[in-house]
Amino acid sequence: MMNSIERKIIADGVAFNNIKVNRFKTIRMSINLYVPLNVEDAAHNALLRGLLTRSCKAYPDFTQFSKKLSALYGTDIVSSVKKTGAYQVLTFTAVGIDDRYVFTDEIISAEISKLLCEVIFNPNITDGKFNDNDFEQERRQLLDAIDAEFNDKRGYAISTMLSNMLKNETCGIKRYGSVEEIKKITPESLVEAWKKLLKDSVVEIFYIGDSGADKAEKVFTDAYSKIDRTPCKVDMSYVKSADEVQRVVEEMDVSQSKLVLGFRSGVGCTDTEKEWIAGRLMCAVLGGTANSKLFNNVREKQSLCYYCAASYNFINGLMIVDSGVLNENIEKTEKAILKEVEDMKNGNITDFEIEATKRAIVNGFRTSNDTTAGIDNWYSSQFINDGFNSIEELAAKYNAVTKEEIVEAAKKLTLDTVYVLKNK
Repeated sequence: MMNSIERKIIADGVAFNNIKVNRFKTIRMSINLYVPLNVEDAAHNALLRGLLTRSCKAYPDFTQFSKKLSALYGTDIVSSVKKTGAYQVLTFTAVGIDDRYVFTDEIISAEISKLLCEVIFNPNITDGKFNDNDFEQERRQLLDAIDAEFNDKRGYAISTMLSNMLKNETCGIKRYGSVEEIKKITPESLVEAWKKLLKDSVVEIFYIGDSGADKAEKVFTDAYSKIDRTPCKVDMSYVKSADEVQRVVEEMDVSQSKLVLGFRSGVGCTDTEKEWIAGRLMCAVLGGTANSKLFNNVREKQSLCYYCAASYNFINGLMIVDSGVLNENIEKTEKAILKEVEDMKNGNITDFEIEATKRAIVNGFRTSNDTTAGIDNWYSSQFINDGFNSIEELAAKYNAVTKEEIVEAAKKLTLDTVYVLKNK
């Protein structure tokens, strides 16, 4: 089933996207704020997004805020931070009951929209600063979350490889900036960061539900009409190829060594849609499904590693292959991975591999339709693209990719960085 999307510009740099769906009893609103990625601002924004969803001026402590959410039929408001290319993205999401299921005359969609605007536009600021206790609690939680990332050794290995590979590029900055910058933040400096966020961000609002979109649109239009804005512009250029391979080895007490290879894909978001679709399909044939070359040949047939998978970042023009290995198999595994890449460049790809991969990708697309969160993510993740594809539209484009286009995508790959997290 295809979902229709209606897009309207409601303020300078602010778009309201209405996705009408009548299969769910809830509505979902997400406000995505895109700002240029830099270390200082990223640290402030990462801390800010958590602080804003603790309370607001109208409900200045967590207890009052929670009571208001409960009064709105158990509405939930959460926030997250990520990076997309040279953007940092702060997302504020509200999920609540659809107006159709309210047994009073209350228009819940408008009330939820107003509360979300209170969170973003009227935070709990007194005497030019955020509450000291709330500030310290959120900072501690953020630092704890960053520390916890170290415990996920697979994620840590990929992150460390990217830090080395992208050390001279904006997209190499972490989504939360740095621990050092977070420790420098004050309740006063966070207020200035909040003002900057409202002024400079490019905003994409998504509304998923059957009713109430017009009410929500009016609330957000009114809110943004009061803000003097200068929406940012970000350079989305990327490095197309690697000149030489850099190698990084780190030793640590781990139960399983990690091998991560970072490739320049030669295709990024500034290239054509057809090129990056072929690139993503190429990556999936290599290591993105249970029928992939890396899974079948490197892991299963040669038993060189515990896992071996490939992921594709078309925005930054990257492909990553990561694996869990024994120390004695690190070199063999790297050679085996590179052999599979060379085989693809030489056209050694079967029709079965291509068709099985297409089926897996398209089936994955269709699961996005199962929840409001999936639909939200489907469309919000296409912000960088020139327009939106429905699931069926993008599925048709993937199914149209030829073997020759996959081979051409593979030929553009150049190895940039090899990172090894080695067991002592």
